[in-house]
Amino acid sequence: MKVNKIMIVKSLLSLVIALGLMTSCGKGKDTKNTSSATGWKINDKKGGFQYASNFKKQATGPGLVMVEGGTFTMGKVQDDVMHDWNNSPNQQHVQSFYMDETEVTNLMYLEYLEWLKRVFPPDQENYKNIYDGASPDTLVWRNRLGYNETMTNNYLRHPAYANYPVVGVNWIQAVEFSKWRTDRVNEKTLEDAKYLKKDAKVADTKAESTFSTETYLAAPTKTYGGNEEIVLKRGMVKSAKDSTNVYAKRSSGMILPEYRLPTESEWEYAAAADVGQREYNIYKGQKKYPWSGSYTRSGKRQFKGDQLANFKQAKGDYGGIAGWSDDGADITNVVKSYPPNDFGLYDMAGNVAEWVADVYRPMVDDEANDFNYYRGNVYMKNKIGDDGKVEIVTAETQTYDTLSNGKIVARTFPGEIARVPVDEKETYLRQNFDKSDNRNYRDGDKQSTRYFDFGSSEDDDAKTKDKHIMYDSPKHNVTTDSLGNMVRKYDRSSKRTTLVNDDVRVYKGGSWRDRAYWLDPAQRRYFPQDMATDYIGFRCAMSRVGPKSDKKKRPRN
Repeated sequence: MKVNKIMIVKSLLSLVIALGLMTSCGKGKDTKNTSSATGWKINDKKGGFQYASNFKKQATGPGLVMVEGGTFTMGKVQDDVMHDWNNSPNQQHVQSFYMDETEVTNLMYLEYLEWLKRVFPPDQENYKNIYDGASPDTLVWRNRLGYNETMTNNYLRHPAYANYPVVGVNWIQAVEFSKWRTDRVNEKTLEDAKYLKKDAKVADTKAESTFSTETYLAAPTKTYGGNEEIVLKRGMVKSAKDSTNVYAKRSSGMILPEYRLPTESEWEYAAAADVGQREYNIYKGQKKYPWSGSYTRSGKRQFKGDQLANFKQAKGDYGGIAGWSDDGADITNVVKSYPPNDFGLYDMAGNVAEWVADVYRPMVDDEANDFNYYRGNVYMKNKIGDDGKVEIVTAETQTYDTLSNGKIVARTFPGEIARVPVDEKETYLRQNFDKSDNRNYRDGDKQSTRYFDFGSSEDDDAKTKDKHIMYDSPKHNVTTDSLGNMVRKYDRSSKRTTLVNDDVRVYKGGSWRDRAYWLDPAQRRYFPQDMATDYIGFRCAMSRVGPKSDKKKRPRN
């Protein structure tokens, strides 16, 4: 018995010693903060490689909801009474992204205008066109045989319309709003993380001292005009004498990707929300509308008969009979007035149609690409100055565009990084792209035409190039002279056969002016990017970085 007890004690002691050795070997070894490549410590207080190893997932930006990506049938699969034949069905895959829960409202856009007016005072000569160029065209409400002056005078600014979707905004203005929104959201994020002086975004922002996300990432010392009292040095390295990581970087994980217009495929995928009628790993069929069913009225007992969107129901009928179960609106309506679709997005049919990022073509080339399809890429890069550093836009170097209606809009702002098209340094021997402007790739460029003769001496002949282009749309030219007067040069050629060119953009979804036919997410129309209407608005999107979904997948029973 004593021998057995001694043996048991010895065994227990051996086990304890072994466990102690194992513990001591692993003591202090933080595998999460140790490089699997070199074994060096990551985020060492003494310096070395610094990385956001505690990053979990991308934060959801203000106003956005998550749209999990997947495959879907893009295009029309039912009636095509307009005989456009521009949306033949094709299988596409869309990567996960975020999208505005609602359309951009008057209140949201007014915040943008107020910021521009405060930072770039219109009474200063250098900035006189910035505020006016960003302002929506309120005259879109006028009609030769209709009395709409109430909307002309009140729709944008009266608080009664604060949460109605903004209209009168052209595609260019929508893009500029998205850029502004990116900078304001990231500015607040960095301020909250104490990388920027508290309340600088209000108290210290001026025309020559503004925050730009891309400027901060590329040259943080030039942000806010190089004011070191605003751009604070706060990084992971705290005790090192030579701190190298004292500004937030893209690798910090806190700076969000840009707000932008959704691509056509993203918008259509989000609007259709086929996830609502998924069965195991297949869809039970494409929806006709953003909601289930083939009708525009609700079939639920509590709301039976109620319209699920506001649209033109018949000639002279924009809302139904007063006091009855109508759609509750004659023009646009307050956002979130109707039930959301299965992705949680509101007004993906009705209210206003919406700009998307794509250049319009009467086809979707799924043979060229069936993943994140988008036509409109123009690749740019940061401009490098004579000193070898990025060049920052100033009040003297900022650029403006004169639109077809003579309106002048700002395309760059002081404090931003100047951009130039990519050149041979980026395109040489590449297989995936070979030029900066890809808007007319395979459908409008020289190689797309039946006249194309590779290597011909006529390749660079301007007259031949103009004669043999695929889309011979009118080429109007509007400029301003030294006195600010508009100089109009109309294209009076009788040989023009189309309005399609690289400056017309797709808009999706039906509006308060449209019949139910246009509520189908697959429908697609186009409009010049520098013109606005009383029925086209927009919403923003944001790409998702990291995993497709945060949810664990499990089979449905």
